[in-house]
Amino acid sequence: MTLRVLEFRAGGFKGAGHAVLYASGPVPRLDTVQLDSVGSPAFLTEMNQLENYRNIIGAMRDRALDPSASRDVISSIMNSL
Repeated sequence: MTLRVLEFRAGGFKGAGHAVLYASGPVPRLDTVQLDSVGSPAFLTEMNQLENYRNIIGAMRDRALDPSASRDVISSIMNSL
């Protein structure tokens, strides 16, 4: 697992505001997206839905700090507490 910081100055992106879990593996057609919703989670498995979330996550990854810079930000926050 890789943890990366997405700073506020990176701006908004589609899908912000709700929890999303994208579970992927070596066989892309078996990927699953879990969306938290009122009442119960929703699971998305259709290829066009998966591709949409791959694009959203790719855009987030492009705007996020790299893993090393993310660790530095997290460390700085921890030290300031």
